[in-house]
Amino acid sequence: MASNDPDPTHPSADPQPGDLIEIFRPAYQHWALYLGDGYIINLTPVDESPAAAMSSVKSVFSRKAVVRMQLLKEVVGSDSYRVNNKYDHNHTPLPIGEIIQRAQVLIGQEVSYDLLGSNCEHFVTLLRYGEGVSEQATRAIGAISLVTAAASAFSVLGLINTRSRNRPF
Repeated sequence: MASNDPDPTHPSADPQPGDLIEIFRPAYQHWALYLGDGYIINLTPVDESPAAAMSSVKSVFSRKAVVRMQLLKEVVGSDSYRVNNKYDHNHTPLPIGEIIQRAQVLIGQEVSYDLLGSNCEHFVTLLRYGEGVSEQATRAIGAISLVTAAASAFSVLGLINTRSRNRPF
């Protein structure tokens, strides 16, 4: 069920198997895939217990992750979530049975994790669509590019300003 409900404090719908679940952490969004019967599959840092894993900002900076099947309510904790199949408009979801089967094969496996190239959103969209997509990563890359361009511009302006002040005439 697709949702663009802007109010994350109230889940927009009961999740259905194969749905993407967006969990609102204090500084970022964590993503999971709903398997059914209250369970999700998601990535957690290798070196943390499943219970504490996603409540920690450390999870964002890990280089390795473990694929875990957990209860949605335990992963969400006191945070809020919503069903958010936001890519359905331009990516066709795989058949539900295939999504679930692909997810179950990965439970317990250790995978590479990279905030910008292989994060939790990439992971669940790869399961749902067969292609890893992350708007969160795209925005972060854009912000990094903007900061880099601004820093370069200020460096060039500083260099020009310094040269003009050092002219003898």
